[in-house]
Amino acid sequence: MTGEAREKALLAACMAATFKPDYMTNDKLEAATKGHGSLVIPVYCAANSLAEDVFCAIGAPEMSLMSSRMTMVDASAASLPLDMVIEKAVRQAMLAGAAPENAALIVAALAYFTGSCARAGVPLGNRKLGAIARMHAGAGRTSAIALTTGKFTHKIPAFPAYLAIYTQLREKKLTRVDGSVLPPFIAGGAIYGHSVLGEDINIPELARNTARVGTEAMMEAMIGAGITPYPLWPAFIGAAVALEMVHPDAALGEEFGPFRTVDSAYLAGKGAVEAAKLPEKIHVRGTHEEYDTARVIGDFGLILKDIGGPSVIASMVLDEIFAGFEESPMIGAGFSGGPVNPPLGHVCGDVMPALRLLMQNGGDSHAAAAVIEEYKMNSFIDPEMALCSLNTIARKAEAVSRGMVSHACILAGEGVRDRAIYRRAVKTWEMMEAGSTLEEAARALDDERRAKVEERGSMILSGFTGHTVQFRFTEIAPQGRRTDKFTKKYWGFDAKVSYDISVDGKDYHIDNLSAKAVPAFAVDGTGRDNPDMGTALFAGAVLTQELMYIGHTIINVTVPAAVAAVRGMDGAAAAKEAERGAYLTRAIPGGADRAAEVSSVAKRIHTRLIEPAGA
Repeated sequence: MTGEAREKALLAACMAATFKPDYMTNDKLEAATKGHGSLVIPVYCAANSLAEDVFCAIGAPEMSLMSSRMTMVDASAASLPLDMVIEKAVRQAMLAGAAPENAALIVAALAYFTGSCARAGVPLGNRKLGAIARMHAGAGRTSAIALTTGKFTHKIPAFPAYLAIYTQLREKKLTRVDGSVLPPFIAGGAIYGHSVLGEDINIPELARNTARVGTEAMMEAMIGAGITPYPLWPAFIGAAVALEMVHPDAALGEEFGPFRTVDSAYLAGKGAVEAAKLPEKIHVRGTHEEYDTARVIGDFGLILKDIGGPSVIASMVLDEIFAGFEESPMIGAGFSGGPVNPPLGHVCGDVMPALRLLMQNGGDSHAAAAVIEEYKMNSFIDPEMALCSLNTIARKAEAVSRGMVSHACILAGEGVRDRAIYRRAVKTWEMMEAGSTLEEAARALDDERRAKVEERGSMILSGFTGHTVQFRFTEIAPQGRRTDKFTKKYWGFDAKVSYDISVDGKDYHIDNLSAKAVPAFAVDGTGRDNPDMGTALFAGAVLTQELMYIGHTIINVTVPAAVAAVRGMDGAAAAKEAERGAYLTRAIPGGADRAAEVSSVAKRIHTRLIEPAGA
């Protein structure tokens, strides 16, 4: 075959693989547009709306979200410019499928990171960002008791925080001030609230101690449920429950800082941060902007106490928004900040950095995209796949609502995605030209990915743990413990994974990680006396899940099938053979169906490409 004919065949295969976002993945993208179990697309849509108002290309100058009128705290007005911005963003999130209370949380969180204050309004109006978002969404009012952590296998509602706080409240352990000794007309007025007793003693003590106790209780409850006490949501809930009780707008005494620079929300954040052992400062990916963690946690406590009753998927998506911080693995934020690339329902950790990068670069999507691409290339085990999945979910979001944020995320992944697809098409073509079967070509692509995960995973885990880690899989197979036909075909539902690992030069073999090694360690105590064993299991869990979640990007199935189809193979047969060969990408079902569609499109494109000019 001539070079021109070869390139037309490769072009057809590559164009078919990217014909629509759904062809890139086994994850259920269409359901995500309706909010069924995932809020990732509503996050992009709300962010696009906010970005439009940040720069406000059309409209009055006061409508810019970056203006002082938008971010002011002391505003005595029936309607603020912020109201219109929030209402529009909420509408976009709900259009993408978010329920009212979930849309409110998404918009309040993103508006906060685009410059809005957690409070906006004088005491008479008592306006707060969480309540503004909730009311514009039309969500019902409830208390912080409706909050729950994100799902880390299980989720923990806020009840433990309430139980611990109110138990200690009755025992008079949270403040030195005893309400029973106060003369009448002290509590509730300026003699208390704007004085030494309130601003210097009681409010700082009560805010800090209440948030601390609530946070500790949430973490203890997570441990009791048999899960790791990831600290971010316990801190959120501890601060929210504290600020539900403590005067949330109090300006504290001069020992804490100049007048109106330190408030009760900050002290609640401080108590939560101390209990959760969060870092003092956190930094936005890409911009490296520094945030005071106590300020952020306190402000989100203020938001969350007013937001209504967001569901578990809203808690999870707030985790993912916080994955936009460099310290996300330390604070227990979402998965989309890396190093593992998660399913597409989680991939919105670049939204908040994209907003901040757009603000830093005057709305230049190309400049923002360049930085996003750079930090993802450095922070993921398989950055190529990470950028492919980002491109896919941002493209799907643009099908619902276009804007600067989704555009920047598409640009960030576009070149890497196209290179990844073209490289796979070329390799498949060359292997089949040399006599290999389609199944062998697909298997070779998965073998390449496995080796890359082992190599880069060893390097990243060494940096993260502080140990020298060398890792190599010895077995990746289905059915660690099951015997049914379904899990025999799709290994992601019951993995049988074994590996060799070296930790600081000490060699270990882990046999059947999920079905044997982890239960033995957690339940029977096997290996717990060895300080390296936790690292060995952690490393295996990270790298196994990096391979297991590959349903987000299935180009090791679709691209080889498309190449074989334009070479003359039946499309359905090519799809089945490619899926059979891609033993890692075949983690969950759907690859063959997608590959058959891609093959059909590739043939249609190829038919037109090879027609004579002018036909």
